Amino acid sequence: MAEALLDPRTIRELAAALELRPTKQRGQNFVHDANTVRRIVAAAGVGPEDVVLEIGPGLGSLTLGLLEVAAEVIAVEIEASLAAQLPITVGDRLPARADRLRVIEADALTVSRLADPQPTAVVANLPYNVSVPVLLHVLAHFEAITSGLVMVQAEVADRLVAPPGSKTYGVPSAKLAWYCAAKRVGSVPPTVFWPVPNVDSGLVAMTRREPPVTTASRAQVFAVVDMAFGQRRKMLRSALAPLFGSSANAAAALTDAGVDPQARGEVLGIADFARIAETVSTGWVG
Repeated sequence: MAEALLDPRTIRELAAALELRPTKQRGQNFVHDANTVRRIVAAAGVGPEDVVLEIGPGLGSLTLGLLEVAAEVIAVEIEASLAAQLPITVGDRLPARADRLRVIEADALTVSRLADPQPTAVVANLPYNVSVPVLLHVLAHFEAITSGLVMVQAEVADRLVAPPGSKTYGVPSAKLAWYCAAKRVGSVPPTVFWPVPNVDSGLVAMTRREPPVTTASRAQVFAVVDMAFGQRRKMLRSALAPLFGSSANAAAALTDAGVDPQARGEVLGIADFARIAETVSTGWVG
């Protein structure tokens, strides 16, 4: 099926026909290298039973690669012209699989329900400016997703997979850890994109896991995460003081949760944040 995937010439022809001028605002950088597409699909571990959710399919480079192996691809595209063109491109280049494509014209951040069959995997080339919010939104709303692979700016990839205590650990790392185990599985050079971005990209593979056992809600846990990292240099007893009414109350609650009040947020794992959130929800705040 080598001829099905898009090459640099075809991508430029499609863009010209659509009068498409890729914008930095939308993070539009289209993969034009078939080997990279197949590498991404292989790293994602997509199989014939999978229903894949693809965010921002663009001109269809990755979509075609996914359709070669998946049961179905649900492509969410915000750009009307691209959403309209995608079924045509798939029909031309991979007609035997065209009925396996479902295109939804929407902002991925507004999509919270999908018709059955539900997606079991998410695979996407995510624009760097919305990559973290979109990924967390998808994982929150589509619980049938058990695995995924996203291509993001290398710096964002490092943040997503960072463990507690590392320099790049922060809000994205902690929140993704609520849903998934994540790891870097490769890098992608700028030269495989059109237009060529000025940064490298990284591949992040994810495997869904159960969140920490806690009586606190996800929203409560994430609120603690946001506050803990809002002022990174502050000790937790100071950073979380607004939650508990005072730094003294915060220190008592942290101690109760088994967390050193003088620690900083970057050393805590998601289970630690969940324990802290439990103390908030059980009445430390007056």
